[in-house]
Amino acid sequence: MSVASPPRVAIIGAGFAGIVTAIKLQRAGIDYVIFERSEGVGGTWWENRYPGAETDAASHLYAYSFAPYDWSRTHVRRAEIQEYLEHVAESFGVMDSIRFKETVDSVTWDDASCEYVVQTAAGESERFGFVVSAVGLFASPKFPVWPGLEDFSGEVVHTAEWDEALDVTGKDVAVVGTGSSAAQVVPTVAPHARSVTVYQRQPGWVLPKGDRDFSAWERRLFSLPMMQRLNRVRLYVRQERREWHGAVFRAGSRMNRRWENKARAYLAEVFADRPDLADALLPDYPFAGKRTVVTSDFYPALLRDDVHLVPKAVVSCTSTGIIDSDGAERKADVLVLATGYVATRFLASLQVRGRNGIDLNTVWGPDPYALAGLMVPGFPNFFIMYGPNTNGGLTVSNFEHEADFIVSQITRVLRKGKSQVDARGSVVSAYNRWVQHRISSTAWVDGSNYFASSTGRIVTQWPEGAAVYALVLLALRRLGTRVS
Repeated sequence: MSVASPPRVAIIGAGFAGIVTAIKLQRAGIDYVIFERSEGVGGTWWENRYPGAETDAASHLYAYSFAPYDWSRTHVRRAEIQEYLEHVAESFGVMDSIRFKETVDSVTWDDASCEYVVQTAAGESERFGFVVSAVGLFASPKFPVWPGLEDFSGEVVHTAEWDEALDVTGKDVAVVGTGSSAAQVVPTVAPHARSVTVYQRQPGWVLPKGDRDFSAWERRLFSLPMMQRLNRVRLYVRQERREWHGAVFRAGSRMNRRWENKARAYLAEVFADRPDLADALLPDYPFAGKRTVVTSDFYPALLRDDVHLVPKAVVSCTSTGIIDSDGAERKADVLVLATGYVATRFLASLQVRGRNGIDLNTVWGPDPYALAGLMVPGFPNFFIMYGPNTNGGLTVSNFEHEADFIVSQITRVLRKGKSQVDARGSVVSAYNRWVQHRISSTAWVDGSNYFASSTGRIVTQWPEGAAVYALVLLALRRLGTRVS
């Protein structure tokens, strides 16, 4: 049975992944609609408005290959990234196809019509031939369950849900966590707060970012698309050398030791006069065991007289303060939860039902899996961007390759006059055995990180570089799927 022509595609999310998919579909002449729960484009860069939010990646890499931009810095801040995505959406005619402030609650496959029924939070439903989830990996903030947290009388804010009206001027601020978001918040709020106390459960490896503003002549130079593309290639090759065959992720490898030594040298340099801080900030696990923090501002901020590091976990709260694992209480007016996301709960905010009404999260259990992160057998015409085991490498480049894969599958269905495409179960099983085998020799398996599910299986990370992922997607276009 063929889907009524022309079939439409529902894209859920208007961040980097959703926008590039829309552009690729548009070029292929395929109709689409984007559902976006927020008021604007940007995805995580619309939602994450905490002070100091910026990218770890170089700006010329953290952009679409086909859409160069006049970036102001080597590594740009949240507002500029969000402006870039608005610019791209408008320039490529995507904006008119976005339905803002529309949250998708569920997508349900109709076996009879070979379509998905997309249900929104407003109670409206609509049918689509294909669905692309572009909700991202970091969509569900992780909240602690400390005793007494609900009794804390001060202001509590998670970095993922920052209140822009929050004023920390002259206040005692407690920041829980020392990951990437905390490393950006602390240096930004410290000059305004009366004091900042940073609670560290486990230190992370930190590398200097080396970020700066582009000079006027650099901006003129990079205004030439060819020069910006050449710089992008240079940056791409540099990162691929580091991640080729997952070298930097494998504890004890020459590349891994090289970067660990860089991190150790940076730690020793900044805290040459504070051996107590140097000791407290030195990880006891191999480099890359958890996400590396890339910042040139966090370590210097910890040297301020009004910033205090507590290398202890938080265990509870009182109405006026925070209690650490040693039982010490410290007063606070503002509590900042830089506690990250529940990254292993893919599609936690979306119910997906496939053939015969099967529920995707039920099929997954605690260990999500997919064909190259994109397709799960039994859920035809449904694609997941930034899905299981795709985190890492060059994120935006990966999104472009994923979008190409999706468009190739849809056009294949249409060209053959068929109604659906599904992942081959045997290929999915073999592929995921290979991925887990590659992961088994990385530092991730022994690290305390957000990569592992409750069973200990690493379900978020890609163990190779971007080039290998692109080649895998090309190979799986036919080998990994079946059209019917």
